[in-house]
Amino acid sequence: MRCIDSKKMGKADHGWLNSHFHFSFDQYRNPSNMNFGVLRVLNDDLVQPGTGFDLHPHQDMEIVSYVVDGELTHKDSMGNERTLTRGQIQYMSAGTGVVHSEYNEGASLLRFLQIWILPDKKGYKPAYGDYAFPFGDRIGRWLPLASYYDGDVSDAPVKIHADVSIYAGVIEAGRNLAFAAGSGRQAYLVNIEGETAAGSSLLYRSDALEITEEEVTLESKTTSHLLVIEMKKA
Repeated sequence: MRCIDSKKMGKADHGWLNSHFHFSFDQYRNPSNMNFGVLRVLNDDLVQPGTGFDLHPHQDMEIVSYVVDGELTHKDSMGNERTLTRGQIQYMSAGTGVVHSEYNEGASLLRFLQIWILPDKKGYKPAYGDYAFPFGDRIGRWLPLASYYDGDVSDAPVKIHADVSIYAGVIEAGRNLAFAAGSGRQAYLVNIEGETAAGSSLLYRSDALEITEEEVTLESKTTSHLLVIEMKKA
């Protein structure tokens, strides 16, 4: 496994938006840190009230947003308009092309993770979906959020066009929870909130962990909130 310190990640501060870039994005240009397998973008965004991302296009990308705090309001050219809150996710398959906006229309700071995944092929019909998971359902376990749309039965209600599974978990202080990336698999873990020990390393807010073909036991020093993106090994 390899730990990634959030202090060494790319950053941007636009006043209305403050971001941590896990991979090369926008003004953070790093050819040696473009992706982790099919995970192309993972931005940890803080958006001030009354601001947001104006209408803009996407194509041939699977986009998942995970709300940590505040309210995220989505609008798109397919006619969808939804507001999501803590612990909820939205999914957009940009496919042949879609235009959308993401805004904080609430009264408090919005924090959400913006995740871009390369699809298994180009040219899908654009699609949107979201799901309101009860926050308590992820305490002490890995709650399946999204999985590969390949016809197999899955506990994850959101389906994406990539061989990827996304989980969220909360580990209460003093407890532990293991995650295993099996043979031919790898996973990218984000420590969203709290302090978590992984072997001899301690993960703080926004730190990350790369896991490749191994099982890692995570121990929470303070109650931890985690997200894992598991995929085929690159």
